[in-house]
Amino acid sequence: MQPGLIPNVSVDCVVFGFDLTNLDVLLIERKFTIKGIVYNDLKLPGDLIRINEDLDDAAIRILNEETGLGNLELKQFGSFDSPNLLKQKKRDLEWLQQKDRTKEHLITIAYYSLIDMTQQGSAAFSINDTVRFCPVNEVSYMVMDHMDILKGAPAHLRVEILSHPVAFGLLPEKFTLSQMQKLYEVILEKTFDKRNFRKKFANMKYLIPLNEKEVGVAHSPARFYFFSREEYTKIMNDNMGN
Repeated sequence: MQPGLIPNVSVDCVVFGFDLTNLDVLLIERKFTIKGIVYNDLKLPGDLIRINEDLDDAAIRILNEETGLGNLELKQFGSFDSPNLLKQKKRDLEWLQQKDRTKEHLITIAYYSLIDMTQQGSAAFSINDTVRFCPVNEVSYMVMDHMDILKGAPAHLRVEILSHPVAFGLLPEKFTLSQMQKLYEVILEKTFDKRNFRKKFANMKYLIPLNEKEVGVAHSPARFYFFSREEYTKIMNDNMGN
């Protein structure tokens, strides 16, 4: 094992994206060979933390090393431990042995981040060839306890979206109300009446209408909006009496 790492504590990162239809997650291909057979499993970005490295710094470093992504806001949402996990996942046990990693009880600290997928192709969105987005509801198997982590992250996101404007981190800089409604429906796993949904957001001063509409669409072009973080912060400060 690489020196300087803590053998029993890891950080895994769940990076969500929204392709205007599905909630996606960023996954990595873990390719290795057992007795001549090549396995290509999927995993979350994650690794062991370093000695004298705090968890937040570890999450930022690991995500950048494994995906090439940087400058993302990461939030810790849970911890996972599975003392008997490797008794059921023989392939993971073999992988750990090949990497000279501990096969003992592993504790994982999980983080999540939200990303605007429309930036793909830009310099700020450079990810490795082994990394790709997959719709969350199409992921059925991953290494270690990563499926448990992936199941926990959307549940946390559903709580967050009801009290904080975190959903705007998944939308393009300019978006329509229909796109925003679709995102809320995908995350909350429910359908909203169009009129009621728009009425709920109509008085939110941090949702700013633009003098710009869609072009090249078959339907009546919709107006674009943007989320003003500055206005949102001002409203929150005013509500707290600052």
